[in-house]
Amino acid sequence: MCEYRGRKNEPKGFGRRDFRNLVVRARIQLGGPIVLVWDNVRLHLTAGMKGFIDANAEWLTVFQLPTYAPDLNPTEGIWALVKRDLGNLAAADLGENTRAVKRRLKAIQYRPDLVDGCIAATGLSLDA
Repeated sequence: MCEYRGRKNEPKGFGRRDFRNLVVRARIQLGGPIVLVWDNVRLHLTAGMKGFIDANAEWLTVFQLPTYAPDLNPTEGIWALVKRDLGNLAAADLGENTRAVKRRLKAIQYRPDLVDGCIAATGLSLDA
C-alpha cells in the first residue's frame, strides 16, 4: 500500500509505473486476463498508460467510465462499505487508520457476495 507521510519529494500517490506494476502483478497472481474499469483520473488517460494498455491488449481490457459517473463505478460501493465501518474510528495516527482500512478491505475480499452486490448496484454486467 502506498502511504503518503508528507515528506519532501515523497510521491502523494501512484505514478504510471506503479499502476503498470500493480496490473502486471495482479495478472501474475491471478493467472489470467485482467479487466479494469477506470474513472477519469488524469494518470489513467496519459499516453504512457494508453501505450501500456495497447501493448498488452491480449490480456488487458480497460473500460473507461464517463467523466463523472460514481453510480457506474463498483469501487464506490466498496469504499462505502469500508467507510461505514470506520466512521467511529478515532485513529491515533495515519498508520492505525491504514491498518484499519487494510483489515476491512481484507474482510471484504473474502465476501464475494459484497463485491457482487457492488457490481450489481451499478446495473452493469460482467457478461460479454
